[in-house]
Amino acid sequence: MIRNLFILISLIILLSSCGMVKRGTIPWEERKEREDNPTPVSISTATVPSTSITTNLSKSEKEIISSLDLAYKDWKGVPYVLGGTGYNGVDCSSFMQIVFADYFEMELPRNTREQMKEGKSVRKNRIKLGDMIFFKTGRDSYHVGVMINNEQFLHASTSSGVMISGIQERYWADAYLTTRRIL
Repeated sequence: MIRNLFILISLIILLSSCGMVKRGTIPWEERKEREDNPTPVSISTATVPSTSITTNLSKSEKEIISSLDLAYKDWKGVPYVLGGTGYNGVDCSSFMQIVFADYFEMELPRNTREQMKEGKSVRKNRIKLGDMIFFKTGRDSYHVGVMINNEQFLHASTSSGVMISGIQERYWADAYLTTRRIL
C-alpha cells in the first residue's frame, strides 16, 4: 500500500514538474564552446525549403524565426527524457513550455493535453510559423512541437531528442491531431 502510494506520488511529481531555473540560455562556458565549434545548421537557412525563404517576411515573423533558431541551436540533440525539464533530458511538453517561456516570454501549462487548450484552433491548411502542432501517438499519448515554417516543426523526439521533423513525413502525417496558434 505505502509502496503504491509512493509510486503514485512519484509519477504525479514527475509528470507535473517544471524547471526551477530559466533554461533558455546556455551557460556561458557551453555557449562559448558551441561558438568555437559552430553548428552549420540553423532553422532559418538549411532546414527551411527554398520556397519558404522570402525577403518579404514581417518583422514579427523574422523575430519568431530568430527565437526559434536560437532555441534550436541551444537545445539541438538534448535527449528525450519523460518528465525531463533541462539539458540532461527534456520531454516534448516541457520543451514547448521552455521554448515559449524563455524565447517568447509566454507561459504554457506543463502537459500536452493542457497545452492543447491554449490559443485558438487552426485548420491544417492554415498552419504557419510559430503554431503549436499536436499529434496522437498512442491510445493515451500525445506529442507536441512548434512549426518553424509551413512544412517543418521543432520538437523533442522520443527517438532522437530535440530535432526538426517534417509534418508531411508519413508517421507525423498519420498521427496529426490539431494545431493551436498562441503567437
